[in-house]
Amino acid sequence: MYNWKFSRFKSLFLARLALEQGSGRFSHSWMAREKENGKKQEIFFIHSMRFHMYAVIKTGGKQYKVAAGEKLKVEQIPADIGSQITLDQVLAVGAGDTVKFGAPLVEGATVLVTVIAQGRHDKVKIFKMRRRKHYQKRQGHRQNYTELQIVSINA
Repeated sequence: MYNWKFSRFKSLFLARLALEQGSGRFSHSWMAREKENGKKQEIFFIHSMRFHMYAVIKTGGKQYKVAAGEKLKVEQIPADIGSQITLDQVLAVGAGDTVKFGAPLVEGATVLVTVIAQGRHDKVKIFKMRRRKHYQKRQGHRQNYTELQIVSINA
């Protein structure tokens, strides 16, 4: 018989240990199980922690914290879908409990990304009105974006 309580205790212990040590960023993978007889049983979670290398990049006048494998929507970048781009404006790089900050950029650090899609965000409606002056103005705006897949972080 599998010891459910021990697995829950062990995973919570490891998660708390990682947080106390300040070991950077970790991700959880959650899994729920039930018994075979179909009765509702308590659901437990298994935490598997994987430490990632992350970077803070600057593109389109904004800053983003990214890790390998993540998808990200940024301001429009003129590039073809499927092409790979190297982003060289890296402000910080971290892995585990070590972080390297640039002044203002980290030298030699790059982030390799693949362009997944080009698109437009949902419409934002703008309505201006001046009371008692018979002035009403309606306007809409759709911002262009580029969706990126982070391939690797080189530091």
